Amino acid sequence: MVQKRAQIAGGAPSSPDVIQAILKGIRVPELPYPVTRPSEDAVPDWVPLLHAYWQDQRDERVVDMLDTGAMTWSVRQVNAAYLADRIMDVFLQKSGLHATLVQRTARLRFLLAWQIHEQGSDAVGDASPVHNWLDSLHTLRGWSDSGGRAARQLLNWLDTLVQVVDQCFAERTLEPFERFAKDWQKDQAQKEGRIDRLRQRLLETEKGAARQRSAEKIARALVGRALGNRQLPPAVTHFIDNYWLALLRQVIWAKGMASDNARHAAKLLEWMIWVSDPRLSDQDRDKLYQVGEQLGDKIGEVWSRVNKDPLPENALQGIELTMVARLRGTPVELEPVAGYTYETRWLNPPKVNEGDVEVYRGRWFVEGEGAQEQRLYFFAFLTDSLEVLWTNGEGVKLGLMDWTEFQDALARGRIRSLPDINHFADVVSETVKAMEQVLRSQLVKRRAAREKAEAQAAKVRAEREVAEQRRQEEEARLQAEEAEARAAEAAAARAREEAEQVRLEKERLTAARAQVDSLKLGGWIAVASEVLTEDEPSEPRKLKLAVRLNATGKLVFVDRLGLNRTEMTVDGLVDALVKGQARVMSSEAEFEDTLSRVVGRIRVGRS
Repeated sequence: MVQKRAQIAGGAPSSPDVIQAILKGIRVPELPYPVTRPSEDAVPDWVPLLHAYWQDQRDERVVDMLDTGAMTWSVRQVNAAYLADRIMDVFLQKSGLHATLVQRTARLRFLLAWQIHEQGSDAVGDASPVHNWLDSLHTLRGWSDSGGRAARQLLNWLDTLVQVVDQCFAERTLEPFERFAKDWQKDQAQKEGRIDRLRQRLLETEKGAARQRSAEKIARALVGRALGNRQLPPAVTHFIDNYWLALLRQVIWAKGMASDNARHAAKLLEWMIWVSDPRLSDQDRDKLYQVGEQLGDKIGEVWSRVNKDPLPENALQGIELTMVARLRGTPVELEPVAGYTYETRWLNPPKVNEGDVEVYRGRWFVEGEGAQEQRLYFFAFLTDSLEVLWTNGEGVKLGLMDWTEFQDALARGRIRSLPDINHFADVVSETVKAMEQVLRSQLVKRRAAREKAEAQAAKVRAEREVAEQRRQEEEARLQAEEAEARAAEAAAARAREEAEQVRLEKERLTAARAQVDSLKLGGWIAVASEVLTEDEPSEPRKLKLAVRLNATGKLVFVDRLGLNRTEMTVDGLVDALVKGQARVMSSEAEFEDTLSRVVGRIRVGRS
């Protein structure tokens, strides 16, 4: 049965939703799954298509039916079709039922697929009428498509099943199937009682017949061994065939070979042949007279002990005439005994070990292949005749087979032991368990793939982050280098500018000093008021050099009136000239020329 509890790896639900998990989660290569999940409104109704395939009684698989159209089926429909196919395919292979029966019942895969899609695990559970009916078919293990009455009865039931399932599809309910299953169970229960009674009567009848066949074979073996390839008078051969063989058969059947009558009858048979065959009895005439005188009486005596009716009057006439001729020494007509067949093993019937028989008793065997196979039930072993009694599933005799022939047929594979029946419930359980393992494996693989993808994504993100960090670090380094280069360049520019300023300052200082040095007495300058430390700023004052004190580096200036004496140092005047706070008025042109010459000499000197 469907397992009641099962935990599926990867977080899938546990039974009774194992089938639900299979319908939802399993993926089988090459099945027509939808590329994307369709909406409920977009999923087509597949019941009419399943109905059509059932009406045509097709042997195709449901998944093949889904492949025929351009419709987009849901994952649940595809997996329901696959599960129904798997169950019925296993049922076809392992049920142990006849090929014709299993082929026709396997077409219920279309009904089963519909029910699995609608009801999930309930479709193959104990309460399902389809499940219970299929499970009850184990009672038909011995059914064969032999064309007999029992075979036709089952085929009529299967014809009715076609109409019942057709009605189920049309009405979209299993109620017609439930009524069919109840009628079926009632019929099977009545049949089981009839089969038991039939088999009991058959066994009693066959045991009696087996004892008769055994007596016949032993009697023929005794007669056949005694006759051999001899030549005997026709009258003797006639008496043995028509009277004595029957007497031997009767006495063996009634009392067995170990009885006194059986031993006496066998001994008298040997004496009849000994007396009648000149090659045997001519060598001992005395014994011939002794046996010949008593042979007729002994034959009559044994006959009367075995049979109620006396031996017919003319039955011994041929024997008596032959014995008279043999006693007189008159030649008698002889004919070869021919065409008398028997089995020598019945002279000492083999014993079959009961344990060897018990291994096979009550078991099913099969002869032939496919739809032509014949199923045989080892109903009984007939000890007297050493024969196997075969019956069919209805308790009807199929035939007899000698034990030796049975052993040989088994050894050659002409008859094969039928494997134990595999109930539909076991098929469902086995199939669901196998698919559950597949689902477990797929879930584990999906989880591993998901973890791998997540790990790969994390790795890519980490690599991107590292790359981004490196890019940022490189960009920062480049920016730092650029900033450093710009700073260095700015510093260099400032240094050059400062150097240029220093140079220009130096040049201006040199020019100014040269101008001061060239300033002669009476030369005029214009000086800013701040240089003269006046309280209030005013226009530059014009001063005339009055005195130059070279020893002290002082310059004395006066205004136009020769008043307001103002003293300045050479360095102070140079500094004022450089800063633009003073200028030499009387020799500005000379100053410019002097400045140009000084700058020129300085540049030449630097180069």
